[in-house]
Amino acid sequence: MTAAASSDADLIAAHAAGDPRAFAELVRRHRDRMWAVALRTLRDPEEASDALQEAFISAFRAAGSFRAESQVTTWLHRIVVNACLDRVRRRQARPTVPLPETGPGEPVTPRDAMAERETRLVVQTALQELSEEQRVPILLVDVEGYSVAETAKLLGIAEGTVKSRCARGRAKLAKVLGHLRNPDADANVPGSAVDGRGVPTRRQREGR
Repeated sequence: MTAAASSDADLIAAHAAGDPRAFAELVRRHRDRMWAVALRTLRDPEEASDALQEAFISAFRAAGSFRAESQVTTWLHRIVVNACLDRVRRRQARPTVPLPETGPGEPVTPRDAMAERETRLVVQTALQELSEEQRVPILLVDVEGYSVAETAKLLGIAEGTVKSRCARGRAKLAKVLGHLRNPDADANVPGSAVDGRGVPTRRQREGR
């Protein structure tokens, strides 16, 4: 079986066993997707590139401890998010850099391109107005699709803190983005304020 035909779990095992090609194949498969995750989290291509490099180095070193309790992609995703959050904590100011309109494998739907772009810009601006402590949990829960428990573990805070920060952030977003809400969806839970506003959730990107 060639490296390209192996499963992600097989590649991790092969890398841990000393195969010099296995991890390179894993990076080749998932680099674009993990890059999109880093860029969405940091909104700065240079910072995202550095975080991604750090994440893959961490994954390279930690591959031997992978126990297949989750999918390899989920494992990589968490490492990338942690690398991004480490960089966020280390810097004082966050530059405002627009998110790319689409990421790898994320074609624009056949809608009005100008309206789509304007909606994205409105959402991005609204997210920038949130404090970092509110923005990061919302990105993880509402955009990346992590559970409250997973987010709490990633950020090293209590689940109740994640819920309260998300609630406060969503309330602020609801005021700014209220005009974007579909009239037929007025009864939706405020947690959907970010989803469907031009920023696809992880489940949507994976086709679930």
